[in-house]
Amino acid sequence: MSAAADHPSQVQPQQAQQLWFTKPFAVEVREQLLPVPAAGELLVKTLCSAISAGTEMLVYRGQIPGAMTLDAGLDSLQGAADYPLQYGYASVGLVQQIGEGVDSDLAGKRVFSFQPHASHFLATPASVIVLPDDIEPEAAVFLANMETAVNLVQDGAPAIGERIAVLGQGVVGLLLTSLLSRFPLADLTAVDGVAARRAQALLAGARQAFAPEAVAASLQHQSSACSGADLIYEVSGVPEALNLAVSLSGYSSRIVIGSWYGNKSTVVPLGGEAHRNRLHISTSQVSTIAPQLSGRWDKARRFELAWEMIRQIRPQQLITHRAPLQEAGALYKLLHEAPGDVLQAIFRFS
Repeated sequence: MSAAADHPSQVQPQQAQQLWFTKPFAVEVREQLLPVPAAGELLVKTLCSAISAGTEMLVYRGQIPGAMTLDAGLDSLQGAADYPLQYGYASVGLVQQIGEGVDSDLAGKRVFSFQPHASHFLATPASVIVLPDDIEPEAAVFLANMETAVNLVQDGAPAIGERIAVLGQGVVGLLLTSLLSRFPLADLTAVDGVAARRAQALLAGARQAFAPEAVAASLQHQSSACSGADLIYEVSGVPEALNLAVSLSGYSSRIVIGSWYGNKSTVVPLGGEAHRNRLHISTSQVSTIAPQLSGRWDKARRFELAWEMIRQIRPQQLITHRAPLQEAGALYKLLHEAPGDVLQAIFRFS
């Protein structure tokens, strides 16, 4: 029996407030009447949702390649990157109604879902993840970014005694630094142009933190065979940072690119030492499991690990701004004009 049959008074269409990106640098909140959940659907009332200062700001600025879908790995973001559009992928809410055929145990559960910013949304049971009892909603909004950080660690495969540099100390960079600090490394260097983020990186476990213009000398060593960093992560979102990654590398160093640059590009000098050093440059993308891991890892196992890392790291301490959806325009403007003033911004819904 569905929740609709159990609670007839609650079965009614729901007026939802949705955030829409209408053109570059413009957003608006629209009202949308959502129907009663159909068979196999559920209605979720959002508690909070997190803004991605990386990918989402590409949408805000109009820097998404128009020929691409917003995210090929997420059902909620299968549309083309054409305005007007909805975006967002870190929503936490309460299951308010369920349709026929949905497990009644889901009614009233707190769930995470890769959904655009909205006060309510319709979903399927397969597209929501029930929160563990000991995870609060403001911690749970970090699930997507924590999974990304876990995936970056798995793709980089850090080894004991290595020297690692993380370029970019936004939320993903700080989570990545926190995970890497648990490894027995010889060195862990954080790089960011914002002093407050460098200070946060040290709290996250980095051994040292530098501005981009000051980092090169720190990774130079006497032995030319072992100069540079063994492993460099580029998660700044700035294409020019690839040049810094190359300059920090040495012979057979590994560079893992976790940033998505949208339609931004830069010239990367791959001649000279970069060519002779046999650099291993790879991209890391969280939508799939790396082929070398897929025999023993699936998405469910990786999410379980991400939940455990959320318990240990408590990423909710990175939230610097909380706002209602109606203040979205001002919040995105702040993220664009003064990104160093915001670490993690979330929308809170009454």
